[in-house]
Amino acid sequence: MSRTDAILKRLMALYPRFMDLDLARERLLLDKLGNPEQHLPPVIHVAGTNAKGSTIAYLRAMLEAAGKRVHVYTSPHLVRFNERIRLAGELVSTRRINDALEEVERINAGTPITQFEITTSAALKLFAETPADYLLLEVGLGGDFDSTNVIDHPLGTIITPVDFDHQKWLGYTVAEIASHKAGILKRGAPAVIGRQRDEGLAAIERAAARLKVEPFVQGRDYDGYAQDGRLIYQDEDGLLDLPTPALVGHHQFDNAALAIAAVRHFKLPVSDKQIAEGLRKVVWPGRIQPLKGRLRDQLPAASELWLDGAHNAHGAAALARSLEEMNAARPKPLVLLLGMMNTREPADFLEPFRALNPKVLTLSIPGEINAHKAGYIAAEAQRAGFDAKACRALGPALDAAAKVDGARVVICGSLYLGGYALDKNGTPPD
Repeated sequence: MSRTDAILKRLMALYPRFMDLDLARERLLLDKLGNPEQHLPPVIHVAGTNAKGSTIAYLRAMLEAAGKRVHVYTSPHLVRFNERIRLAGELVSTRRINDALEEVERINAGTPITQFEITTSAALKLFAETPADYLLLEVGLGGDFDSTNVIDHPLGTIITPVDFDHQKWLGYTVAEIASHKAGILKRGAPAVIGRQRDEGLAAIERAAARLKVEPFVQGRDYDGYAQDGRLIYQDEDGLLDLPTPALVGHHQFDNAALAIAAVRHFKLPVSDKQIAEGLRKVVWPGRIQPLKGRLRDQLPAASELWLDGAHNAHGAAALARSLEEMNAARPKPLVLLLGMMNTREPADFLEPFRALNPKVLTLSIPGEINAHKAGYIAAEAQRAGFDAKACRALGPALDAAAKVDGARVVICGSLYLGGYALDKNGTPPD
């Protein structure tokens, strides 16, 4: 076990209950740390169900194209905890994150607190200590009671598409979930909103009205779409003809447009040329990512291997649409290597893939006690009408996929499975 893992294990034991959404514990700890959340560069706070990480990746690429130093906080990580924290453009070193975690652990002095609250506090401390021009801050869960929601005066807020996820904590309707996400909105801070369901948008607009914030909404105030191999973006200030985003998938046009809207609506010092450069150079691992390496070598030359972190029904729908477009351009039989956490149901995830008639090979995610067993996923997939088989490990699953001639093989269902696959493939995320 690494030193980082040992620290995180100790921190996990500080608060035995699985989830308790409350900011009081973290605010007390931040006060003991000298309130680093009050000494940060301008913050762009990002909430939503899906596309948070991609939107942040676009923003970071555009700001860095403009020569800006950018802090980033995202979760979860794929392979190493360090991936969650970027200091002025560089992943935090193992030494610095370990030192920060241990110092915050010492100051916390055994007080009950969740792991995410204490790691977020350590990240805010590092961000406050390191000079940068901007901080892109991703919500972990929800919004109003999320550990990141201690920023009283952000430069701006972004809410990406809201859909069903974490219903146990956020509610069982899109409106309830969107109300939680809208908790990051702040009086005086402009807000850019991604494409939403009607009931979700209505909840966000109610929250914005209470704060006298006028939300800048995709599909109404701005939009972006694919045309002749380009991204066309349009808002009240005019139209931009831009290169196709480097991230794969039709949904990435929406994500890129959301980031561009933030650049323009927040009046960030980024030119149209630098927006285009960011679109060409953006990198965000684990999102419709083609794989080469040890795992790919287990498949025949005619096969493809892809990795995507889609883990809920909304993400599955976006992935399925992208695969349908790939199949229209270059038909191949589809094989899904599927592992899932037990907070999601396999049948819901698989429904968007029905028209693609995939073969489903299921996995238990190694090291994740809260993951579904491969047998359960396979049984539920079969019950839903899919050709599914449980596999004992990733290697045997790839061997089974290799028997499907010229297959398009996609590892999906969980970012934790994606991180495991990247580690086994020998392709670290950064």
